[in-house]
Amino acid sequence: MKLFITLLSIIVSLNCFGWGQTGHRVVGQIAQNHLSSKAQKAIQEIMGRESLAYASTWMDEIKSDDHYDHTHVWHWVTIPDGGNYVEADKNPDGDAVEAINRMVEILKDESAENEKKVEALRFLVHLVGDIHQPLHVGNGTDKGGNDVKVKWFGSNSNLHRVWDSGMLDSRDWSYSELVTQLDCSCEDSILAYQSTLNPADWAAEAMSYRSQVYETGDVERMGYQYTYQNWDLLELQLFKAGIRLAGLLNSIYE
Repeated sequence: MKLFITLLSIIVSLNCFGWGQTGHRVVGQIAQNHLSSKAQKAIQEIMGRESLAYASTWMDEIKSDDHYDHTHVWHWVTIPDGGNYVEADKNPDGDAVEAINRMVEILKDESAENEKKVEALRFLVHLVGDIHQPLHVGNGTDKGGNDVKVKWFGSNSNLHRVWDSGMLDSRDWSYSELVTQLDCSCEDSILAYQSTLNPADWAAEAMSYRSQVYETGDVERMGYQYTYQNWDLLELQLFKAGIRLAGLLNSIYE
């Protein structure tokens, strides 16, 4: 029975973490590409040779470590339709918005131990990616789309998993190939996306895409059509996450 419960908890956890390895590495690498020289130097002093792309998946890799069980709820935030983060009921154990803000404060704290800063940076890279995955800003009714069961290219899945990894995996591109495709030095777009570095604003933006995200069509036959309708949004959210993560880190070390 204990083994069954352990396996069940792992399965549930796998359905709760965002973008999959490819998406998170895209976010990390785009952010790395847009760091200021001061931020690059400060992060290298904290992380050594560990890149942001490498660090980006750590928060998922520790999900089976009991020491980090309390961090599982940080991957998402729940805001009902028509609401906002300020008014929403808060999880006393934290959420994506609260955790991002807390990690920023740790990185700004000159008295914080380097070990704490390493963890904070790894958490931050991952969480900024998560909050840009639209279903990580849940409506409170279906576990961020996990309860929306679908057939994805004929296999059992759910809407959350489709966004985490289904669409990305269906293209079979490496994270570096996606970064080459998505990243740019388009100053106007970068300035626009970095105009707010408030994670509550990012959550509100993610909510604005709900109607599109939930437009599944026939849940028994999802695949090419749904990807076609949502690929541009998926790419945009990955790019914005990377650019905003860079902006956040640059603001910490300016």
